[in-house]
Order: sequence, then C-alpha cells, then structure tokens
Amino acid sequence: MARDLTAAAGLPVGNWINGRRSTDGPVHTSVDPSTGEVVGTFHSAGRTEAEAAITAARTAFDTTGWSRAAAPRAKAIHELADNLAARADDLATMLSRENGKLLRETTWEVALAVDWLRYSAASALTQIAGRAAEPAPGLYFQSAPEAAGVAGIISPWNSPIVLTARAIGPALGAGCTVVVKLPGQTALTNALLGEVVEETTSIPSGVVNLLTEAGNEVAPLLVSSPAVDVLSYTGSTEVGRAIAAAAAPTVKRLSLELGGKTPLIVFDDADVDSLLPLLVGACTLMNGQFCVTGSRVLVHRAVADEVPAKLSASLQSVQVGPANDPASQLGPLIDKAAVERVDKLVEEATSYAKVLVRGGPLEDPALEAGAFYRPSLLEIEELDAPLVQQEVFGPVQTFEVFDDEADAIRRANATDYGLAASVFTGNDLRARRVGREIRAGLIWFNTWGLLTEHFEEAGVKQSGYGKLCGPAAVEEFQNLKVYATAAPPSTQ
Repeated sequence: MARDLTAAAGLPVGNWINGRRSTDGPVHTSVDPSTGEVVGTFHSAGRTEAEAAITAARTAFDTTGWSRAAAPRAKAIHELADNLAARADDLATMLSRENGKLLRETTWEVALAVDWLRYSAASALTQIAGRAAEPAPGLYFQSAPEAAGVAGIISPWNSPIVLTARAIGPALGAGCTVVVKLPGQTALTNALLGEVVEETTSIPSGVVNLLTEAGNEVAPLLVSSPAVDVLSYTGSTEVGRAIAAAAAPTVKRLSLELGGKTPLIVFDDADVDSLLPLLVGACTLMNGQFCVTGSRVLVHRAVADEVPAKLSASLQSVQVGPANDPASQLGPLIDKAAVERVDKLVEEATSYAKVLVRGGPLEDPALEAGAFYRPSLLEIEELDAPLVQQEVFGPVQTFEVFDDEADAIRRANATDYGLAASVFTGNDLRARRVGREIRAGLIWFNTWGLLTEHFEEAGVKQSGYGKLCGPAAVEEFQNLKVYATAAPPSTQ
C-alpha cells in the first residue's frame, strides 16, 4: 500500500493532479488548534495547478470511456470506499489534529464517508435508466441520463472527508470527472485522501484531482472556467452568493449547501431531562462548527424556567480540552481568529440579550496556546437581533420563549436560513403539523443531527439549493437527453 513519505520525512505534502503527485506551489503550514503547534507543511495550489487539474479532468472525460461504463465506475467507487476504510485510523487522527474535532467525531466522519461512497457505487449501476414512450402513433421518445462533464467540488475545513465523499461519490457515479478544492487548514488530511485515491488503481488518471489551497485562486477558477460544467460548494451563505454571481457568465449548474441557523423547538409536553443531552450536543458537536448546529433553543412558555436552568448547568459543565483527550467534550475552534470573532459577537450581544452562560476563551494556562472557547447561552426576545440572524459557527446558543404553535413557527422561520430544524413534543400530530410549516429542508422529530446516505439533504431560502445524498444526488451531476423518432406511415 502506498504511503506519502514526504510527510513522514517532514517534507511538504503535495497535490494530486492527473494521477501524479505535484510538489509545485508555495509552502504553507498546517497548525494544530489544540496546541498551536505546526502539524506539517504543504504545497499550496494556485492558478497553474488548477488549470492543470481542470485540463486533466476535461481530457479524461472527453477521451476515455469513464462516463459511459457504469460497472467499472461502481467497482472503482467501491475500491475507493475500501481504501478509505483501510486508512480510517490515520485519517481520523490527522483530521482531529488539524481541525480540532474530537477523535470520536472524526472517526464517525470517516465511517460516514465510507457509507456514502458505497451508496454512490450502487447508484452508478441503478441510476442510469431513462424512460421510453409512444405518446402518439408512430412517435417514439426515449430519455437517457448522461454525465454532465467536469465537476468542480469545493470542500470546507470543518468536515473535509465526509463532505468531499458526499460530493465526489455521486459525481463519479454519474460519470463525471472531478477537481476538488480542499482547504489549507486540513492539508495533511487532504494528502492522506490523495493517497487513498492513488491506491485506488481502478480510477483512471485525471478522473480525480485533489488540490489544497491556502490562498484564493483555485476556487474562483473552478467557478468561472467554461471547462467545468457543474460545481458543488459547501460553505457560508456569503461565499455562496459570490459563487452564484461569478458562475452566471457560464450559466454553470450549481449545488450550494450554505449556512444554517437550526431552531430546536421544545414544547411543554416534551421530556426535558431526556432531550437535554441532545440540546447540549447540538451546540457542542464539532465544536459548534457545523452547518446544522442547534444554535437556537425555542421553548414553550410553560417550561421556560425549567429548560434554561438545566441547559445552563449542562453547558457550564462541558469539559473543554484538546481534541485527542478522551475526557474532552468540546475541542478547540479552528484558530485563534475564530475565538476572537465568536467572542466579539457574544460580547456585542450582551447589550441586547440576557446572559445565561457567558462562555469565552478558556482560562487555563496549560492550554492557552490552543483556540479553546467555552459555550455561551443568551436569552433573546427580539427576532432581528444579530445573534439570532447571523450564523456564529461556534458553541453559542440563544434561548427564546414562544406561546403557541403559531408563535413557534413564526420564530423558527424568522431568519433567512432554512437548512434544518428539530421539533420536540410527545404529540406526533403536532410534530407533523409544525414541521410542515417550518421552511427548512430537513426536519428532525424528537432528535437532532441524524444523517443517512439514503435520503437527501437540501436547504431552502439562503441555505442554498441542490440535493446531496439520496437518489437525487446523482441527478445533480447528470444531464437528461431526449431522443425522438417518427416512424414512416404504413403503406399497407
């Protein structure tokens, strides 16, 4: 099995372009947010590397049979999943070091990525059929899905393994070739992904290209290049808007999963004690740096004293510490700049909100080099408050009180986001009724954070558009072609 000896030797890791490792580009460092120490160095891709990767993907799509042979594609994606599973420990450990997620969370991420790839392998075989019909005598129509072409994929630093797999799987399953732009914060993890691709010998050269970028040249080129046919982006709404504008001249198809502001709606018939760990986990999982972080807790007035008291105590007891410490319940944010940004938002909120738990930078001399931040909880009434309207991307929750179902729905829908929501109630009919009125793509009943490869993830409003996971994911990377035939009139 291949190994990247450059990382082991302390040399900068490279990019993966056209079946070869590239060591061009300036050298940057990857830093462990738990310690502030340098994990390793990497060659940052720029315009030259991006152009080479796009050319390789375009050539592979246009000159090989990759897009037309479903069985070899399914075999290749299965092999990719096998190789990813074989390197699970290495990937989980490195990702935990580079982005600060707890090791049990990164282990879960790799396992989920393997599952999603296996689902995509099956989709490569099953989602290739179209329709046929004779809508009028002698008129025959047939439709057939075909690969869209070259797919650009832009992955974020908070979950680069699973979010890359979530896009690359259906793209490859559809028959596309891909260029993946990965973040500099997880450069050595990205290099391990490159090794996994290298070990997958059934993927032809040029079909998968992986670029790690510390600057801002690769992503804009993927968006603007006419040689890239479809682009999948996961990240902030602000950047998503810029991508949509920049892609307009090429009328490029986009799949955008953007920001979220997930409301957790707690009715008076919910079992508060049993759901409390879910409320806390919704704020602290992935250190609050998750697109579906449960950042808004909406509680019925009848339990408006019980919930915040218990939630405050639970958040204050969360053990903050290094990502590799089994005792840690909350790791560091991605860097010190993130700590300053989140703390500034919370400090500004103290002028318009009631502070229930004032978190902040961790006050522990032994951990002062890390980017640690203790959870915060603030009670807010006004829906136009910045902390209600802005995605914080950190372990910060707001607490809001509602009077009835209509008020809960009004509050839940009061932001521009619509990625996910949770409804906690002992009444199934109420859960369905309220869930139907919430403008979000994913509604959880009496739980939070459940994800599966079998069903789609999709946002509404400014949380984006396009489908990820499930049967519809492959369609994001396919075009539909229709063939029509008119039979000559019978001479008999």
